[in-house]
Amino acid sequence: MKLQLEKFGKTLISRELGSEALKAFQPTLRDLSKDEEIEVDFSGVLTLSPSWADEFLSPLLNQLGDKLILLPSDNLSVQATLKILQEANKRSFKTK
Repeated sequence: MKLQLEKFGKTLISRELGSEALKAFQPTLRDLSKDEEIEVDFSGVLTLSPSWADEFLSPLLNQLGDKLILLPSDNLSVQATLKILQEANKRSFKTK
């Protein structure tokens, strides 16, 4: 399954909004088959803050592990945020 983060907005900032996005996504997660992967696509996202990503991507990483795959992005905001999260969580995201 491909998850377009842009559906949550072009500017993804704040812990509160990241938490709300995760809650909105939970029903979709429950419908996934056990071996289905989620590919996160950052296309169309202008800004991704560490606080939003920590509330959305970190729980998904904990829940899905290697079934969570991040697609490449040339957006510097996305790249910096993912680096910060990986260092803070001491865990790497799987990428394509």
